[in-house]
Amino acid sequence: MSVAVADFYPIRTGTPLPNVNADQVGNKAWHLIQMTASGLPVPAAFVLPTAWYQRLRQGPGDSALERALDSGITMIERASGLRFGSPRRPLLVSVRSGSAVSMPGMMETVLNVGLNSETVHGLIGMTGNPRLAWDSYRRFVQNYAEVACGLDRQALEELQKEARPVDDAECEPDFRELRDRVRRMLRKFEDLAGMPFPEDPKDQLKQSALAVFRSWDAPKAAAYRQVNGIDETAGTAATIQMMVFGNAGGASGSGVAFTRNPSTGEPQLYLDFQFNVQGEDIVGGQKAIGDSGRLSQALPEVWSQLRATGRTLEALFRDAQDFEFTLQRGTLYLLQSRSAKRTPWAALRIAVDLVEEGLIESSEGLARLSGIDIASVVRTHLINPGTLPLARAAAASLGCAAGVIALDSTAAERLTKEGTSVILVRKETVTEDIGGMLCAAGILTATGGRTSHAAVIARQLGKVCLVGCPSLDIDLHRRLCRIGEHLFHEGEFISLDGNDGGVYSGKLETVADRPERELARIEQWRAKCESAVGASRSSAPPFSANE
Repeated sequence: MSVAVADFYPIRTGTPLPNVNADQVGNKAWHLIQMTASGLPVPAAFVLPTAWYQRLRQGPGDSALERALDSGITMIERASGLRFGSPRRPLLVSVRSGSAVSMPGMMETVLNVGLNSETVHGLIGMTGNPRLAWDSYRRFVQNYAEVACGLDRQALEELQKEARPVDDAECEPDFRELRDRVRRMLRKFEDLAGMPFPEDPKDQLKQSALAVFRSWDAPKAAAYRQVNGIDETAGTAATIQMMVFGNAGGASGSGVAFTRNPSTGEPQLYLDFQFNVQGEDIVGGQKAIGDSGRLSQALPEVWSQLRATGRTLEALFRDAQDFEFTLQRGTLYLLQSRSAKRTPWAALRIAVDLVEEGLIESSEGLARLSGIDIASVVRTHLINPGTLPLARAAAASLGCAAGVIALDSTAAERLTKEGTSVILVRKETVTEDIGGMLCAAGILTATGGRTSHAAVIARQLGKVCLVGCPSLDIDLHRRLCRIGEHLFHEGEFISLDGNDGGVYSGKLETVADRPERELARIEQWRAKCESAVGASRSSAPPFSANE
C-alpha cells in the first residue's frame, strides 16, 4: 500500500514548496519549509503533520505510521548519502514536536535516534571520533528512556554521578569512560524497563514519534495551553530531521540566538552558545553556558554568518526571530526559527523599529501590540540599594522583583495562596516548573542560560528572571540556600535586579520608567489610522432612502 502525500511532507533543498500552513504541519516545520526554500542551511527533514495526532488517538495506526516513517527516512537517506541503521555509514535523526503555536519546552524531543551496539561503531568509523559516538549514545539512552519509556530520569542520572561529571570541563571524560557509562546505563535500563534497550532503529524511531505525539497531553503542556488560550484539540506535528553534531569537538557547538534583545528590544544579536555540546544542553537549563562571548573571537566568519542569518530571517518572517543552530566542524546548520517571545517593553521597541525599518506597516505594528496593555508597560529599577549585591547572574528578563524564597513550585504556589510575593529559587528551572513560574514574582537559578526554555517562558510571562548564578547553592533537604556568603531559609526575603543581574538580601524599593519614545510613535500611528478611517467615511456616498 503506497503512502499518501499528506502522510508526511519533505523538508529539503530542491523539493517543491508544499501548499501547507502552520495548522497542518506545526509552527516549527512551517518555518523550516520556508527557510529551506530560501536557501538557508537546514538539515534534510520531513514532518508528520498534526493530523497524525488525532489519527493516533482514534485507534491503532502502527502500520500506517511505519510506512510514513519509512518513506520519509528514505527521502533523508537520498539527500544525505547515509543509511538509517547502517553499521558502516549510519544516518541518525532527531524527532521533535511542533504545534501550530510555539510552546517552548512544553513537549518532547528525542535526539540521536538510530544508535545501537552496531551503529555506534559505524559512527566512529565514519567520523573518526569515538568520543562523539559514545557521548551521543549516552545522550540517546537517557533521552529515550525518559521520553519514550517514561523511566525515572533521576535513576539514570545517578549513574552519571558515579564518575566524573560529564560537563566538567577540567576533567572531560574520554571515550572509554563514556563507553563504560553507556554499558552501565543499558543494564540499568533493562532493570527499570524489564526488557533490553531496543536495538532496532525503526522501532526506536516509531516509539520516539509516538512519544512526541503523546507529549501534547503532558500536564506541563496542558498548563501552558490554558494560560495562553491555545486550542486543546489542535495537537502537535512531529519533525524528523537528520542529526548534525555540536558535540563533535573542535569548531563544533550549539546555540540559540535572538535577532533582537528579547528583554529590551534593542537591535542586536542576543545569543547563548557552548562549544562541544548538543542543543538540549542550551535550551534545557541544566548546564552552565560560558562560550557566548568567545564565539565571535574564535570563529569570526561564523559570527558574521550568524548576523547575516538573523537579517535574512527577519526579512523572511517580518518579525524578530529566535533561532536554534548547530556548528559541526565550523559549518553552520539551522534547526528551527520562530517569532521571538519578548517582554512587553521589548514588544513596543521591536514594533516601532520594524515599522521604521520598513518591514511592516504601522497598522500591523498596532495589531501586533493589541494584546498588550500599553499604558501599563514600565521598567522598574532599584532605588539606591545601599549595598553591594550578594551575587550576580545573567539577566534574562527586565525589571526588579522582591519576594520570599520558595525552593520548589509546590512551595511557590502555597506561599502565593497565603498572599506572599515569591521568588522561585532553583538549581535549574525546567519547564515542569511552570506552575511555580506562573505565581512567582521572579525566578533565580544556579545554572542555565538566557535562552533556555524556562527563561524564554519567564520573559513571555513578564517575570524577572536571573539565570546561571554560580554562587547559588541549594539544600532542599534542609530547605535553605546559600547566595554568595549569605545563608537563607525558605521564606526569607530577597530582591532581584533584572537590569544588571544583581541579587540582594531583603525587600528593596523600586522606581519605574516608561518607554516614552515608543509610546509617542504608537500615538502617531493611532492618529494616522483614525484619520484614515475618518477620511474613508467622509468620502463615502451619502445615504439614500432609495437604497
